[in-house]
Amino acid sequence: MIPISASSSLLGLKIADATKDTQIETIKNTAQHGRAIETFLERIGDVETVDQLVDDYELYTFVMKAFDLEDQIFGKAMIKSILKSDIDDDESLINKLTDSRFKDLYEVMGFGNGGTTNINTLLPTWQNEMVERYTNTIFVNNQADQNETVATALEFRSKAADVQNPFDILKDKEMASFMRTALGFPAAMAQVDIDRQAKFIEEAYDLSKLQDPEEVEKLIKRFTIISDAKDGSNVANNPIVQMMSGATSIGSGRFVPITLNISTIDFASLKAYR
Repeated sequence: MIPISASSSLLGLKIADATKDTQIETIKNTAQHGRAIETFLERIGDVETVDQLVDDYELYTFVMKAFDLEDQIFGKAMIKSILKSDIDDDESLINKLTDSRFKDLYEVMGFGNGGTTNINTLLPTWQNEMVERYTNTIFVNNQADQNETVATALEFRSKAADVQNPFDILKDKEMASFMRTALGFPAAMAQVDIDRQAKFIEEAYDLSKLQDPEEVEKLIKRFTIISDAKDGSNVANNPIVQMMSGATSIGSGRFVPITLNISTIDFASLKAYR
């Protein structure tokens, strides 16, 4: 792992992109993750029910880590209820949870008939996609240990093309944080009614642009620059933060996003503020 300082997120992201394949291979070759992958591929084909999955601790742990749900491993009963849910029932547990990780888990695992059937687990393509999901999650989490901004940018990039409306962003804590920062909204916006948050985002940014990889990269660049500027040791004297101050009017209930022409920013001069 190449250590990246918190004040060089744009460079850190470039290094992470350039070394991703090597880092993924390193993850696969470690004793811990290599063994976990091998165990998953050996056993998952025999799993047909939710109970079989959750009751096999090694398989269950692998799957939870793949969906970045390691912090929820203790909640076996809840996970069983989620995976056994009927998504067509508005009152089912899966439809009451706001954390998008659980919805991803439910949809990708694909259990049916109350958690008693599953055809995905037999498919080599699905199995390999799960291994890829697992190693990518470990990779991003490793980046987070070095630089949270880089990890958030990587997460956003991987999910951006799936965004159809502002609620797809707001249901994901990291995506919402990314957009608030990139659009120049204050953290306090997170406390506003979700419908109003959605309106603010729609008014500030054309979400259809997220289908264009080049536009996504521009937004990521903006996010990393603003994040580093806000995180600098001399925040009060930072030119970007000065532009951001006064860009909001919380008392009036209105949020005015800042406008930055990233291509014109003098990176050399910004380094003096870090």
